[in-house]
Amino acid sequence: MLMIRLRLQTRNGTFTSLSYADDQLRIQNARTLSLPLRQVITAKRTGRSLQLSYIIKNKSMSLQQLSGTVEEVADDVLDAWIDTLLHMAYDDVGAKRGRRLKVVVNPHGGTKKAVGIFNKTIEPILRAAECSLDVIQTTRRGHAYDIAKTLTLSDYDAIVVVSGDGLIHEILNGLANHEHPIKALSIPLAPIPTGTGNGLSLNLLGFEDGFDVCAAALNVVKGLPMKIDLLSVVQNGKRTISFMSQAMGLMADADIGTEHLRWMGEARFTYGLLRGLLRFKPCPIQLSYKAFETDKDKMYESLQKRKTNPSSTTPTTDAESTQLPELKYVSNDDDWTVVEEPLLYVLAGKGPYIGRDYMSFPVSVPDDGLMDIVLQTMAVSRGQIITNIGGAAKGEVYWHPSIRYVKAHAYRVKPLSKNGALAVDGEIFPFEEFQVETHPKLGNLLSLYGSYVADFAQKKTCNKAS
Repeated sequence: MLMIRLRLQTRNGTFTSLSYADDQLRIQNARTLSLPLRQVITAKRTGRSLQLSYIIKNKSMSLQQLSGTVEEVADDVLDAWIDTLLHMAYDDVGAKRGRRLKVVVNPHGGTKKAVGIFNKTIEPILRAAECSLDVIQTTRRGHAYDIAKTLTLSDYDAIVVVSGDGLIHEILNGLANHEHPIKALSIPLAPIPTGTGNGLSLNLLGFEDGFDVCAAALNVVKGLPMKIDLLSVVQNGKRTISFMSQAMGLMADADIGTEHLRWMGEARFTYGLLRGLLRFKPCPIQLSYKAFETDKDKMYESLQKRKTNPSSTTPTTDAESTQLPELKYVSNDDDWTVVEEPLLYVLAGKGPYIGRDYMSFPVSVPDDGLMDIVLQTMAVSRGQIITNIGGAAKGEVYWHPSIRYVKAHAYRVKPLSKNGALAVDGEIFPFEEFQVETHPKLGNLLSLYGSYVADFAQKKTCNKAS
C-alpha cells in the first residue's frame, strides 16, 4: 500500500495534504477530515491537476469536490497513488466501477420533486462515479412495469428507482413478467427515496439515512448485490409479486384512505391511523397461516444470532430457470393455523420498516425464506394504540401482549364482508380472497451493509405490560 502524502495547492492558493491508510482518506488543511474510503467516489488527474470527489456527512450527506495542483511528486507516483486509492475504495470491497444504470424517475410520486432531486443531487454523484446512465421518466401508471418487462438485461448492472415504493412494486412485477423472469429479477434494484413512505430505502439505509438521497446515491455507487425473498400474492388466479407488505384492517384504511393527502408526506399515515381509531372495528376476515415460529423471544434471539453471523442457508432460486418458482401452497391444506379471535389489523411482509414512523417487522431478515405477520388483536384500547405510536418507529410494539407475531411460509385470507381494504406494497387491491407465499432469494437489491438496517437491538420489557 502506498503511504505517500500528496500536497495539493488549490485555486485560492491554500495547501491541502492528502493521504490514506486503514480504510480512511485523510484531507488536511485548516482542519483534518478523516473520510471512510466507502465515501470516496473518484480521483483523476489532468496533467498535474488532481480532482477528488467524495461524499461527506454533516446533518445529511452531500457531494464534495476538491481540486488543485499536485506538488513534488512524479507523474508515475501520482498515477500509482490514484490507482491504489480507487482500488481500495472499489475493488477491495467488491464494488464495480462505472456501473451501467437504468434510471427510472417518477415525476408524479410523493411530493413531485423527483426530477429536480435527480438533476440537482443524484446525477452529479453518479456522473462523478463515471456511471453510464440511461434515464427515463415515467409518463403514466404502468409505464415502469412496461419498461422492466421489456428491459434488455445485458445492458445494465442495476436499476435505479427515483420514486417511492409504488414504482418499485411496478418494476418488480415487470421483471417478474419478463421473457426471462429469474434473470431479470437478479438485476439489483436501488431506490432513491422521493416518495411518501420510502420503506425499502429505510430498510437498506436505516432510520437516520433512509430519506437521505445522497446516502441512497452512494448505495447505487458502492452497494453490493444482496439477495432478498419475494412474495407471491395470488388472487382470482392472478399472481402479483410483493416485496414489502400486505395490509388489512386499520393499517390498510390508514394507507388507502389517505391517498388524496400525499402532499402531507409521511404524516398522512399517522393522520389516517388516528382517524381510523374513531371507528375501531375488527377487520372482517378469516385468516390462516402456515407457521414456522410464533415465539417472540425465539425470533428475537434468532435475529441477534443473525447479526453476528449473517450467512444464510436458505436456497437460492435456480438462475437458469425461465419461469417463476412454482406455488407450493395453493392446494395444500395441511398444518394451517386458523386465527379465531377478532383482529383490528393484519400486516404481513418483508423488511423491518414500512415507513419512518413504523418498524412493523423488527425481526425480519432479507433471506430467511419466511414472511413476518403482525396480528393486532382487539384486546387493546384506543389509548394503548395511541401510546404505542410513540415506540412504533423502533419496533417496540412488537412486545405488546395484544400483538401476535408469526414467522410463516404462507397465509390465506377470506373476507367476511365487502366493507374492507387491502393494500399490497401501498397499492390498492380488491378486497377479495387471496393467498401469499414466500420465494427465497428471488429478488436482488444493492446494499452497503449486506442486511436490513434497523435499530432493534434491545428488548423493551417495559412494553410487555398492557
